[in-house]
Amino acid sequence: MPPIRTSREQWVEQGLLALAAGGPDAVRVEVLAKALGVTKGGFYGAFADRDALLEAMLDTWERESTDEVLERVERAGGDAAARIRRAGALTFSGERLLPIDLAVRAWARRDPAVAERLRRVDDRRMGLLRELIGASCTDPDEVEARSLLAFCLAIGEHFLAAGHGDRTRAEVLARAADLLFEAPAAPER
Repeated sequence: MPPIRTSREQWVEQGLLALAAGGPDAVRVEVLAKALGVTKGGFYGAFADRDALLEAMLDTWERESTDEVLERVERAGGDAAARIRRAGALTFSGERLLPIDLAVRAWARRDPAVAERLRRVDDRRMGLLRELIGASCTDPDEVEARSLLAFCLAIGEHFLAAGHGDRTRAEVLARAADLLFEAPAAPER
């Protein structure tokens, strides 16, 4: 019986888990092979080198965190606020994408190619926010400001250690989202 070959997808998935747990330096062929229960020789049947694996990992992260999230958001439908909340929940509160996203953000601080990839992903995310917030707000400056605040809230809340008095973090986040996504007030005459 021929040996079972470890697929590219298995190497990528194990690499993403290592990235999320310890950053790009934790993505080591020997460590991944051990976690997969295989020898590292199989790695070179799937990838030319570690850089090729890292690129494939970024491709997977980008596809999952943009294309697949946007597809799920559109398929589920709903009003603009519900779609924004769904996109945020799929990206920034899940057990899978959030740790990878945060690890990519840290990696991008020291790798210009990763920073460019992150910029492309964030531009797509901001594009969705602009589109959905723009459905109820016609002032382009306000659309941009609300989009930025919503994005900063989604990412930044994972780094904030402050308490919220007698309110839970979830309550405060829900109220902040309500403020961001409510229709702008009519101009005074």
